Amino acid sequence: MEKTLQVLNALERDGVVSRYAIGGAMAATFYAEPVLTFDLDIFVLLPETVGGLLTLAPLYADLRRRGYVEEGECVLIEGVPVQFLPAYNALLDEALAEARETLYEQTPTRVLRSEHLAAIAVSPRVGGHMETVDPLRPEIARLFAAKEQRRRQLASLPFPHKVRLVVQMQQMAAPILRARGRFFRLWEIDAGSPPTQP
Repeated sequence: MEKTLQVLNALERDGVVSRYAIGGAMAATFYAEPVLTFDLDIFVLLPETVGGLLTLAPLYADLRRRGYVEEGECVLIEGVPVQFLPAYNALLDEALAEARETLYEQTPTRVLRSEHLAAIAVSPRVGGHMETVDPLRPEIARLFAAKEQRRRQLASLPFPHKVRLVVQMQQMAAPILRARGRFFRLWEIDAGSPPTQP
């Protein structure tokens, strides 16, 4: 995951994104025990286009130029499926501005604060009555729909496959927890490579 974060830092340094922070399950893992996840949620502030419309297209184009490919709603960056989620409301703008600076092994990164993770988890999703995200509504709705479809596919996997994925997730989360002074034993099972996409 460290190489993935180095690519994200390069995207920010090069101005492809204005700011990024880790969200979702991996951000929660920073504060608590590991939880099962299959992608790395990255919330981003995007530079505005000439017409003022925000779009992920320039980010995806830049990643393709760097040799990374899209897999469904994610981009596979150094072996980690990354889902980019643009900040589409004041809560996410604040969460990105106040994200916690930390190191993952030797690489600097940001993680959304726990209070923002909780607020995001209970906030209305796109399409809810309280949310207005006009410039991004179709793209955000597509991302949430794709994420939900992916969750349904993953829920249908055979149990042994799920166990192997949990072990791989433990291996990814271990450096974060060790940096916070928490130690745990990685499961010693044959974690072999799970099948590619279900």
